[in-house]
Amino acid sequence: MKRRTFLKGSAILSSAVLLAPNFAFANKEKNPFGISTKSRKFSILNNYSINPSSEITQLWIPLPKDESYHKVVSFAYKGNFTEAKVVKNDYDTRVLYVKWDKSDKKSELEVSFDVIMQERTTDFSKATSNTNYPSDIKVYLEGTTHVPVTSGLQDYAKNIIKNLKTPLEKAQAIYDWTVSTMYRDESVKGCGIGDAKKSIEEKIYGGKCTDISSVFVALLRNVGIPAREIFGIRAGQSKISNACGKADEKGFANITGAQHCRAEFYIDGLGWVPADPADVTKVRLAEKLTNEDQKVKDVKKYFFGSWEMNWVAFNSARDFILTPKPTQYPLNMLGYPYAEVGEDVLDYYDAKAFSYTYSSQEREWKKKKLR
Repeated sequence: MKRRTFLKGSAILSSAVLLAPNFAFANKEKNPFGISTKSRKFSILNNYSINPSSEITQLWIPLPKDESYHKVVSFAYKGNFTEAKVVKNDYDTRVLYVKWDKSDKKSELEVSFDVIMQERTTDFSKATSNTNYPSDIKVYLEGTTHVPVTSGLQDYAKNIIKNLKTPLEKAQAIYDWTVSTMYRDESVKGCGIGDAKKSIEEKIYGGKCTDISSVFVALLRNVGIPAREIFGIRAGQSKISNACGKADEKGFANITGAQHCRAEFYIDGLGWVPADPADVTKVRLAEKLTNEDQKVKDVKKYFFGSWEMNWVAFNSARDFILTPKPTQYPLNMLGYPYAEVGEDVLDYYDAKAFSYTYSSQEREWKKKKLR
């Protein structure tokens, strides 16, 4: 298909103003990985080529968040679709919805966006013990199907925090328990399901990033600390480990299948605090280390309150109904593209069968910080 006939529609959005991060970079202690607060820019390209069908094909694609540490500066899409629009879903989740009528041609789509991002760190000295949270934060105290709040889970979590008093102390104890107890299981498909109740009650401590992050989030919510998973995708080379993201010498990376789930918890005086217990377990497994090795101790310390930003954040949506409403609902999570052909759901874990690819190119960005 020639490019000029292929382009049926396109849209471009841009952000000209880049805001300074909410978190002061006051954790001045240098990390051992050489990660700095210098901004990084990544160009992400997604391509979709879904097989022809005699039924309507619908596709929902998670779009990157706009946050103080993470700004979308360009966004465009083009293809032979019948309809395409950006819609907002629950949890402030931005989604590109695309529809194709029945056709004997493949459903084609190209999506591109540029994101500028900056390392997140936290000044823990500003934490308070206030638990009178704003209404928009209280949403992340509520249970969902996969991350419930129950008396059984509350008792389990209380046994971890014991007599600790402040929310920050409790969060640290739950993080320590998660990292030391859970482990990465490579046999799990994709990022895992993230069924925290089943993992905890049945002592299924092996999993992938969604499983581990969901257990962390569930335990925090069950002791009254707002918490949420953040679904996204790795975009480039990590300074911590190739297990946390890799690219070639020119900054190019094939990131199909590089989805990764992180977590945040809310502490008064700090706001949302970044954490990534899952990547501690991934580095430990990939580099054949134990909890006693210094690198694991360093990674564990870093990922409680910091994120290396070689990763694009999408959303925090769990157990929600997409807009427009699909045939299958509610959806567990939206870290991957979701598609239906008629009433059949395509397997988003199988990128080849689904027919999508993701790639990333790191670009030179001369500005040191987001401004």
